Amino acid sequence: MASYNFLSQVHLIVITILIIITLLTPITTNTSPQPWNILSRNNFAGKLTTASSSVESAATDFGHVTKIFPSAVLNPSSVEDITDLIKLSYDSQSSFPLAARGHGHSHRGQASAKDGVVVNMRSMVNRDRGIKVSRTGLYVDVDAAWLWIEVLNKTLELGLTPVSWTDYLYLTVGGTLSNGGISGQTFRYGPQITNVLEMDVITGKGETATCSKDMNSDLFFAVLGGLGQFGIITRARIKLEVAPKRAKWLRFLYIDFSEFTRDQERLISKTDGVDFLEGSVMVDHGPPDNWRSTYYPPSDHLRIASMVNRHRVIYCLEVVKYYDETSQYTVNEEMEELSESLNYVRGFMYEKDVTYMDFLNRVRTGELNLKSKGQWDVPHPWLNLFVPKSQISKFDDGVFKGIILRNNITTGPVLVYPMNRNKWNDRMSAAIPEEDVFYAVGFLRSAGFDNWEAYEQENMEILKFCEDGNMGVIQYLPYHSSQEGWVRHFGPRWDIFVERKYKYDPKMILSPGQNIFQ
Repeated sequence: MASYNFLSQVHLIVITILIIITLLTPITTNTSPQPWNILSRNNFAGKLTTASSSVESAATDFGHVTKIFPSAVLNPSSVEDITDLIKLSYDSQSSFPLAARGHGHSHRGQASAKDGVVVNMRSMVNRDRGIKVSRTGLYVDVDAAWLWIEVLNKTLELGLTPVSWTDYLYLTVGGTLSNGGISGQTFRYGPQITNVLEMDVITGKGETATCSKDMNSDLFFAVLGGLGQFGIITRARIKLEVAPKRAKWLRFLYIDFSEFTRDQERLISKTDGVDFLEGSVMVDHGPPDNWRSTYYPPSDHLRIASMVNRHRVIYCLEVVKYYDETSQYTVNEEMEELSESLNYVRGFMYEKDVTYMDFLNRVRTGELNLKSKGQWDVPHPWLNLFVPKSQISKFDDGVFKGIILRNNITTGPVLVYPMNRNKWNDRMSAAIPEEDVFYAVGFLRSAGFDNWEAYEQENMEILKFCEDGNMGVIQYLPYHSSQEGWVRHFGPRWDIFVERKYKYDPKMILSPGQNIFQ
């Protein structure tokens, strides 16, 4: 309790200092006059629009649970357009907020700018430039507006590939690097933010800087996982490796959570084991009907549904081993040996052998299927969490076997898989638990426009369960409605986050949709 009171006093002092600085600094927030009059007097002809269709599009994102309208949308053709826009806001007494928007895959309006300007980063994509691969340096320079699928296509032409991915590849480079970028490779290669060598960034002052761990390093580490608070990424240099040709892809079903997590934790501790590992949860809401249903042969759907019905909750472990011509004769033996060491339910192992590209782009098939049914552009009240290893069994009992079963509404994938903390970098802005191993838990829900609030209520119930249990759970792709929530989110690193904000964006211009600095 004494420690908590001390931290509370420290935070009170920090907030008091911020208030004093704010009073001395001419900052204009979202309540300021709309920026259109200022912008219309400057040279953004043909690039700045207030057309209702553009503004409406910028007000909505993949989440479809918020609608936050900007005054205008900038469609830049160059980095200079963005720099000029930020300088215009920074130098003006009536500064206005702005936010960079990539593919619009945020889910709570994080890329919005109420009464400000949304920068449509994708308008800068030029098919003749923007991705430059160095075979000798084993890196790729990418304009941040490009999608990861476009980067993959380009690097594979030269037999190279980035090593850390997200499950869904139709996201911009700048978008994932502003958050973290995680998937089943994270335990081995780290998140995408730890695989960046260099970046070009425009700060909230309109200053352009090239940064790396050795040059402008504070800005470099601030921006990676920084939720867009310190600058807009315009270029990133990503590490590459020689690309494998194929993926041996195995799935195992479990009924015992402790055996499920024990096997996962053992596998991620090996330095020469699998290349990809993810787990998921299947609850008693009928047969597998989400994008993962194609993982199982239709002839087994009823058998799997029967298992779920008996046990109410079961678990799936996915592992992948990449291979090429040099390892094609040993990969089967390795995976057979691995299978024998696992404690899954015998008779419930499933195997696929696919190209490397088909594995990485596996979610695309499900996306196109949902789009064909009109089920893609619907509310997505997602919740993503980092749960310390010591709390994951408690989470299983209270959430998977408690809240989720009791409410009986969850649809869509529920992911749960571990990662190693030593693959992250504490100098970066992303907040993670303190334990050496922690789990990513993702409720990737799809809802209707008439019932998404019920999912949101369930999210709040899950968060309250974690908070009441003092479990040390941290949100990934976070959203907090108050600054108090953000203080808890960053914990002892909050003061560093605030210091960096005032250093790189003192007028609070960038990414107001994150709702961190109100």
